[in-house]
Amino acid sequence: MSCTLSSNNTTAMIHDAVARQEVPRTNGVATKPDEPTPVAQQPQRTLPDICYELRGKIDAFLTEDITDDHVLRNVQSQIRVSMGVIEEALRQYGLNHLSLSYNGGKDCLVLLILILACLPTCTNPFSSSRSVAAIPSEVPTPPSQPPTSEPAESTSSFHTNKSLQSIYIVSRHPFAEVEEFVERSAQEYNLDLKRYALPMRPALEAYLLDRPAIKAIFLGTRRTDPHGEFLSHFNPTDAGWPQFMRIHPVIDWHYVEIWAFIRHLHIPFCDLYNRGFTSLGGVTDTRPNPALAVGEGASKFRPAYELRDDDEERLGRDS
Repeated sequence: MSCTLSSNNTTAMIHDAVARQEVPRTNGVATKPDEPTPVAQQPQRTLPDICYELRGKIDAFLTEDITDDHVLRNVQSQIRVSMGVIEEALRQYGLNHLSLSYNGGKDCLVLLILILACLPTCTNPFSSSRSVAAIPSEVPTPPSQPPTSEPAESTSSFHTNKSLQSIYIVSRHPFAEVEEFVERSAQEYNLDLKRYALPMRPALEAYLLDRPAIKAIFLGTRRTDPHGEFLSHFNPTDAGWPQFMRIHPVIDWHYVEIWAFIRHLHIPFCDLYNRGFTSLGGVTDTRPNPALAVGEGASKFRPAYELRDDDEERLGRDS
């Protein structure tokens, strides 16, 4: 499977996709003047259209000469590393054998955008020139895996696939806002989303029975998450768990970098983050982050993107 980077033809398609954006955005959500337009009412775009548009945004950001904002400079570096990991996964497994664990949270949202932005250049057999998201030499390759029983899919799969495979493991007591955002964003980004209201292990077992071709799953885990401290970009699942490769492209991103990416690229996000939630679980174990409380009454909270310290991210979580 070729994963070389963008040619003049690919660049032209990216520019065409960006040019097709017809409406302004407020906080990343498309609107018409004086007439809000819900995402669900917009014409359904194809997966290639979405990917070329996002690739254009990423490439434009990576070419920005940022000298006065060290966080955004760090984000540029993080993007290059993460896209290198994603592109290596696409080469190793192929699009039809990959899935994304998606629950509408900020980290997997960033990961989703990066995966989609990688697809145009990782599935175009005619690409030859290097793009601004060139793969760093330090990006590791996955541990050796037994050969699959099927050959990697054709490089045309990106243009024939209508959606990106993904799994949503639902909290025992989900927020209505999270459920709504997952549904809306899955439609916006053409996700083939399988929903499981089960604990994690049986949910993964059920998913792999439903999707036996899946060999690896992208996860939005970061270093400060529970059990994230010793993970690398590629880790097989532990003994006793359903067997697949876990891929962690954003493992080394910091909290402020996640939000800098989302806000700089105007990516729509779950409204709970505007109300002081910084880590989303379920209704019974998640509350607004006390570090963002305004005044002593703790009845009003600043938005999640105003938090700065990684160590305070989960202060609103009981688990």
